[in-house]
Amino acid sequence: MSDPSSNQYHEPEENSEDPQSDDSLAPEDTPREWFILKVQVNREDSIRDALVRRIKIEGLEGYFGDIIVPTEDVAEYSKSGKRRIVKRKLYPGYLLVNMAITDDTWFLVRETPGVGDFTGSAGKPTPMDAHEVERILRMGAGEEEGGAQIKTAIPFRSGDRVRVKEGNFQNFEGDVESIDEANGRITVVITIFNRSTPVELEHWQLEAV
Repeated sequence: MSDPSSNQYHEPEENSEDPQSDDSLAPEDTPREWFILKVQVNREDSIRDALVRRIKIEGLEGYFGDIIVPTEDVAEYSKSGKRRIVKRKLYPGYLLVNMAITDDTWFLVRETPGVGDFTGSAGKPTPMDAHEVERILRMGAGEEEGGAQIKTAIPFRSGDRVRVKEGNFQNFEGDVESIDEANGRITVVITIFNRSTPVELEHWQLEAV
């Protein structure tokens, strides 16, 4: 096995003897970095919990920091128009892991069910830039960049065919032209007196056709 005091990354060997036995640094002093981990979509939370459990079982807590499912705050509206703030996954199918890469930690992560691989090049995990990590953590804490408004979760896309279910244009049909996530409004092009007319509506006033 190569000298673990070097910074060069290598994959674990099946018959290696305790790769941490001669580490020059104690676990709490080992430098950690943030990495992006590919996981199965819609299982991000359960895979994160499984990773945390395995880290504790193996006694490797000193080599790991936070393991995060990146989220952002978005506004949702009920059929009556009542607003509530919920968490939405920023990157479905990915986790952020703060850790030190060693033979044991690499093997533990890769052998956790549901985990794919680290993002990187030439088979080597590539650490994230500090400013990108800070931005994602800030969003997860509900802090908007530059004081921006919280986005609204809108279940439509530009070009979708929709029907107005309430309001002055009830039962009119049209195509979604643009979406304002900050205010939760949608511009729909409907035909009035044989003319295509853009109308701005609340997204909860619409339903898919």
